[in-house]
Amino acid sequence: MTYLQDINSPADLKKFNVEQLMEVCKDLREFIIEQLSHNPGHFASSLGTVELTVALHYLYNTPYDKLVWDVGHQAYGHKILTGRRDVFHTNRKLGGLSGFTNPKESEYDTFVAGHASTSISAALGMAVAASLNGEEDRRVVAIIGDGAMTGGMAYEGLNNVCSQPNNLLIILNNNDMSIDSNVGGIQDYLVKMTTSSKYNKMRSRVYQSIKSKNLISEEKKNIVLRFNNSIKSLITQQQNMFEGFNIRYFGPVDGHDLPGLIRVLRNIRDMKGPKLLHIKTVKGKGFKPAEKAATIWHAPGLFDKETGERIVRNRIDQPQLYQDVFGHTLVELAEKDKKIVGITPAMPTGCSMTYMMQKFPERAFDVGIAEAHAVTFSAGLAKEGFIPFCNIYSSFMQRAYDQVIHDVALQKLKVIMCLDRAGLVGEDGPTHHGVFDLAYLRPIPNLVISAPFNEHDLRNLMYTAAYGNDGPFVIRYPRGQGEKVDWRNQPQLIPIGKGKRLRKGKDMALLSIGAIGNSAAKAITRAEEMGISVAHYDMLFLKPIDQEMLRKVAKKFKYIITLENGVIKGGMGSAVIEFLADSGFVHNRIFRVGIEDEFITHGAITELQKIAGIDEESILQKIMEVHELIKQEPKENCADEIVIIQEQNNLRN
Repeated sequence: MTYLQDINSPADLKKFNVEQLMEVCKDLREFIIEQLSHNPGHFASSLGTVELTVALHYLYNTPYDKLVWDVGHQAYGHKILTGRRDVFHTNRKLGGLSGFTNPKESEYDTFVAGHASTSISAALGMAVAASLNGEEDRRVVAIIGDGAMTGGMAYEGLNNVCSQPNNLLIILNNNDMSIDSNVGGIQDYLVKMTTSSKYNKMRSRVYQSIKSKNLISEEKKNIVLRFNNSIKSLITQQQNMFEGFNIRYFGPVDGHDLPGLIRVLRNIRDMKGPKLLHIKTVKGKGFKPAEKAATIWHAPGLFDKETGERIVRNRIDQPQLYQDVFGHTLVELAEKDKKIVGITPAMPTGCSMTYMMQKFPERAFDVGIAEAHAVTFSAGLAKEGFIPFCNIYSSFMQRAYDQVIHDVALQKLKVIMCLDRAGLVGEDGPTHHGVFDLAYLRPIPNLVISAPFNEHDLRNLMYTAAYGNDGPFVIRYPRGQGEKVDWRNQPQLIPIGKGKRLRKGKDMALLSIGAIGNSAAKAITRAEEMGISVAHYDMLFLKPIDQEMLRKVAKKFKYIITLENGVIKGGMGSAVIEFLADSGFVHNRIFRVGIEDEFITHGAITELQKIAGIDEESILQKIMEVHELIKQEPKENCADEIVIIQEQNNLRN
């Protein structure tokens, strides 16, 4: 590295000239490639924003000036330049840096980012706050990608930007979707002209002169702006939607031309009113394999930085990923039924909808980062007789809660919602953990809610959702590998609302739901070796819950442990307690094991399950604790016999 090792804060950048800053970009790109080759993370996005990151921190007075990164996938360079270079090797590791921006980690991180399309709204709030606080010199910048711009919340923010007095700058980083034509010709000329400080000073003087003569009011300012935008559209024979929002538009400009980017940003930095700079970048810039296959290199895992070869560890002689089992099963169902369709909001690779897209492209839909739309779009398909499998990451389904209630459940439409990445997901941390779904879906009428114990259950549930049920059906399953190498069973209908006993026992019962039950099974085997007998039941369905099985368990066992890879407030354990209380079982002792009332950090899944107390060792410890309570309890039978004898003596007397 030529310069990067001497940069400990953005203030150090300001000592360099533009030529030196270009070397900084080279250093930064090489550092990211080196680090992520052996410590996986979001790769291509951050490579594409290197020049933008350097330009912003060079020109703006951060952290006083606010940079709001959308999602945070593209913010690795930002982290490295803001004092975290020497600890960047801890990125996404337990106790280390977050993979996303987080104000608790650094004053340069202005807002928690993990879900897309939030930057414009958050930045607008900060810009308005600066105005209310009298901080007219504080600048606020929102950086959003073209993918995040497909989210509805981004447009809600844009709509509000033009109605509030603010000086917000929105930078649209376009690395895939074409919004305007390529840079060149008249467009390039207009970019240079409209971002010129002389042009904008003249423009401002003309406006102030007209205003001083009472020829225009603030209310009529937008009319003039729209007229100006119309003239520009006429000259360029182009239009863009941002000018329709009365937001001054600049671009597109080359996001990898650092001198040009600095010039443009410097010229528009202090302009009054909302504005949008449209830059074009290459995702994965500087690393040829990533430039050629940006989707694969979004988060590629381990790779050889010299050859570009990815190190893939999942082999066919091992259990497959749950997402792949879903993807292959969906194709099998679609081969036999033309009414089967697949929907995903911008996660075809992550959820393995790609298999369906390859085999039946006309029946598989990637709707972009638009979870609410994905659910209602699925509802529309279901209304017309199709069987939609809507696959959304559990944490992202939170963004479509109203649609699940209003557009699916209320109408009892046959939408099959497959929630991938349910439970603790690992290195992406609290913004991505899918731990709330059981609790937030359980109160909604008409829903069937299920969680497979293994891959066979997943396939059976998908088949049952399609052909054994007439309404909405939820299937949640975890991130990572399943349990079986021979996962291709013949899918069959299973009774809805029925669990199964996995193991007999006499001391206590353990009720689990989902794949976390496999950890419980291992813990129970170890407990058996210690002389503790635990009956194990897989609930399979949270709703309708197996009441018959619960009654049998409650009558046979006083001590019951519930286990779930989700929050315990409102989850499966709560459902068990509610049923037992409503059914008059007041003497049972219930011990709920799950995610406590806190946000779990980032780290490896095994590490996080240990922290949350839902790993095999923690489950065994809970079994041992309950067993100790059983041993300490007085023998109920002896006490009952004494009471009976006393009552008999009283009757004789």
